[in-house]
Amino acid sequence: MAAAETLIVAVEDAGLRPTGPRRIVAELVAAREGAFTAADLAAAAGERSVRVGRATIFRAIELFAALGAIERVDLPDGTHAYVACVVQHHHHVICSACGRSAEIGDLGIGALARDVARRTGYRVDDHRLELFGLCPVCQQAETHT
Repeated sequence: MAAAETLIVAVEDAGLRPTGPRRIVAELVAAREGAFTAADLAAAAGERSVRVGRATIFRAIELFAALGAIERVDLPDGTHAYVACVVQHHHHVICSACGRSAEIGDLGIGALARDVARRTGYRVDDHRLELFGLCPVCQQAETHT
C-alpha cells in the first residue's frame, strides 16, 4: 500500500500543485491493497461520502501514472488496472483472485532485453513484465473450500 504523501510528493517534485482533489484521490489510492481501477476509486469515494468526480479521478490517475507513482497493468482478461509502486524500474506479481500485488526486482529481465537488442538490432527502450497467479492468502482460502 502506498502512502498518500508519497503520491503528493511526486506531484510536488514535478512542479505541480497538490490540489485538494489530487489529495483525495491520493488517499483513495493509498487505502487500496493491490490493483485498482478508476471505478474502484469512485466506489470507494462514494462509500466514504467523499465528493470527487469521476473525471477528476481519471485525471489524477493519469497524472500519478505519468509521474511513475502508480503503474498501469494489463490484466489477463484484457482489461487494465493500476498498482501503486515505487518510482524506479520494477515488475509486479498480481493475484488473479483478489488483486493483491507485490513488486519484484529486475530478475534478469534487463539482461534479457539487452540480449534481445544485441541479437535483433533493435534499440530496446523499455520493457514490462507482469506475472499473475494466486497470492498466499487466496491459495490458503482455496485449499479450505
